[in-house]
Amino acid sequence: MTAGIKTVIHPVRDLAKAKELYSRILGVEPVVDEVYYVGYRVAGQDIGLDPNGHAKWAGGPIAYWHVEDIDATYKSLVEGGAESVHEVKDVGGGKRTAVLKDADDNPIGLIQG
Repeated sequence: MTAGIKTVIHPVRDLAKAKELYSRILGVEPVVDEVYYVGYRVAGQDIGLDPNGHAKWAGGPIAYWHVEDIDATYKSLVEGGAESVHEVKDVGGGKRTAVLKDADDNPIGLIQG
């Protein structure tokens, strides 16, 4: 079961410059402002800036599907033909994420928590 895509994380090389730009685009200040991640919440959606994101996915932003059971969803997608990019892991604050890709190399982000 999914609650839809509610999180999009952008890989960035210069977190300070990206933070300035996205604060202007979104018209709000970040709700999380750390050296490893800057996050915004706008209209029920989370927008993140990840300075280590290019190591996870060099192809651009990853849209994350919010799911109730990340382990079961991850397993089901792999069984359905998706390829694992990053297995399920705890990223702190009670959140767990994973990234897979489809046959066309499109990223599929999952998040629980």
